[in-house]
Amino acid sequence: MPDYLAFDPHPRAPAPLPPRWACDSQFHVFGDPSRYPAQPSAVYSMPSATWEVARKLHATLGIERGVVVQATTYGADHSIVLDALEGLNGGASAKRYVGCANAAVLLESSDAYLAQLDDAGVRGARFSRAGLGISFTPKELERALGRVAELGWYVKVQPSAEGIVDQLKDFEHLKLPVVLDHMGRANPALGLSDPSLDRVLGLLREGDFWVMLSLSEKISRTGPPWDDVIPLAQTLIDAAPDRCLWGSDWPHPISLKQPPNEGLLLELLYRFAPEPATLERILVTNPARLFGFSS
Repeated sequence: MPDYLAFDPHPRAPAPLPPRWACDSQFHVFGDPSRYPAQPSAVYSMPSATWEVARKLHATLGIERGVVVQATTYGADHSIVLDALEGLNGGASAKRYVGCANAAVLLESSDAYLAQLDDAGVRGARFSRAGLGISFTPKELERALGRVAELGWYVKVQPSAEGIVDQLKDFEHLKLPVVLDHMGRANPALGLSDPSLDRVLGLLREGDFWVMLSLSEKISRTGPPWDDVIPLAQTLIDAAPDRCLWGSDWPHPISLKQPPNEGLLLELLYRFAPEPATLERILVTNPARLFGFSS
């Protein structure tokens, strides 16, 4: 398993702090390998990125809600997500944290296990990009999507590094919410001529599609302070301000360059959405509606 660079251990608060009930709509958690063993095909792990560290990170950032997204590291075994949701919610009846499963669980687990995930607060399933140790045949994909619909969850699609356009044919006609990760991995240097951006914009206009304003540090072609990503993000916001979300993607898995400080990433979002009302939608209103947070 390769060694990737770890997250910044000294996050700073953004200036200003985000609005009340701001949500980090995608972060991952890991743990002690003796308790949470990686699947044999896992391509990365980061045992120091525990849910306890994530809780401290969110306290520093002023984040009060979040979505724990199962890492491909653990495949269909969602013990880490179940433990994280229990710890982060602290037994409260009104959940501040919900989960997103890895779609592998839809093929490999029983109805009882899926019901356990649903009861714990899992609300969606992420279909990972190729190369991360999890893949589906067409028949398996059909069955997995059917189980998502039965559960009333949303679908999440992780783009490949080359862009999302070639992955969308299996998800374009679903009658349920679909979240497109990481701005579709569009190339900011291509602008509106990028095929992934063109298709994402089309889907945002056509149906119940949502987009994550995340992974700026890897999408950027110019590097910090990631100015080239701002027009891309603003194009997506203009297309669907009520279906844009933000996620830190902490602890930034598979990073070949030093991951940025999370305070800087939130401040970059402020540059994407300088109007307070738009920022409130992205961080509070939109995630509350999709993930079912109580008011």
